[in-house]
Amino acid sequence: MTKYNLREKKEAPALYRTAIRTEVIDDIYEQILRKMIVEKRYRDPRYNAQRLAEEIGTNARYISAAVSLRFQTNFPTLIAGYRLRDAIAVMTDKRTKSLNMGTVATQSGFANRQSFYSAFFRAYGKTPKQYQNEFFARLAQPKGGKGKTE
Repeated sequence: MTKYNLREKKEAPALYRTAIRTEVIDDIYEQILRKMIVEKRYRDPRYNAQRLAEEIGTNARYISAAVSLRFQTNFPTLIAGYRLRDAIAVMTDKRTKSLNMGTVATQSGFANRQSFYSAFFRAYGKTPKQYQNEFFARLAQPKGGKGKTE
């Protein structure tokens, strides 16, 4: 027996996922895509699986199943991914590069700057500001070694 009685986590398949008809999962998947890509619902920092389920007339378990089966992730990770991609689009746009990171965070759907920095660092291994600085530094470099020759 270990000191804290810790055991390895075993992955047990959620049986309800296999009980849902494929057509239902496909329909939910399409509605999730519409909510995220077209409506950009992820920009609401309070948006969660329960609210999504209410909007499309299903339950959170079905949302969980569809996200797991079609996106191979969980809902919080899925929504964070959309938020991060949105933030990167803003940070790497010359017209909006001067926005502070707190503004970028809230516009992308993060509850605050700290949660944005945490999610960004987990995903990319650097802070958003480091990412942005490196991006614009690469743009400023001359292309293909076509420097002056003497």
